[in-house]
Amino acid sequence: MREPVGSYVVDTRNGKVGIVMGHEGPYTQLRPHGGGREWDADPGAVRRATPRERIGVATAYANARSRGEVS
Repeated sequence: MREPVGSYVVDTRNGKVGIVMGHEGPYTQLRPHGGGREWDADPGAVRRATPRERIGVATAYANARSRGEVS
């Protein structure tokens, strides 16, 4: 099943949490929380992120931002 655009998902190939940005050809396009380089994921290797995983990436981004590591 294709996850809707805007959904938080986990790419099980690499364990990264991303936001679904779209679907292009056979791939689901993901972007890291807070922005960054998109990557293509196999839709069969994508699962919906748990609330804990969503909070974890948001907290990590907020911490990095407070340290000036990201804008």
